[in-house]
Amino acid sequence: MLAAVIYAADLVTKTVALRTLEGQAPHVVIPDVLQFRLIFNSGAAFSIGTGMTFVFTLIAAGVVVAIVRTARKLGSRGWAFTLGLLLGGALGNLTDRLLRYPSGFGRPKQLQGHVVDFIEVLPGHFPVIDYFPVFNIADSAIVCGGILAVILAWRNVQIDGSKEVAKDE
Repeated sequence: MLAAVIYAADLVTKTVALRTLEGQAPHVVIPDVLQFRLIFNSGAAFSIGTGMTFVFTLIAAGVVVAIVRTARKLGSRGWAFTLGLLLGGALGNLTDRLLRYPSGFGRPKQLQGHVVDFIEVLPGHFPVIDYFPVFNIADSAIVCGGILAVILAWRNVQIDGSKEVAKDE
């Protein structure tokens, strides 16, 4: 259920961003804190691997398959929430990679679509680096799901809901 909500929210917000921001200057929401700026990302975070779109598409598809297979073993609400975030985010960005320009049905390139990103925080004012990546709802869900997965693993919570106890040596 959570995956469907994340996926739908991602698709709707990307559609709105495309209709309202394409060809426009960034829309400042809170000066120096938050703005909406449309970009098309063929790579990963920070536009890393822009020439490897095909690889990211295959990785996203693999993640979706792995999550769906793992979901059969779920017994933990924490892991269910985490996998819902990851699945919804992965499906959102995978949809872009499969269907957005330059990919799509009837086009010469396949599995190489660009992801629609539009949320920008601290534009030009991010500490340490010059900018924070422009992102979308799917990216946010993936990052939050990743953080939750680390916390659950650190707390030794297993997918089936059991808790692994450290053995005394």
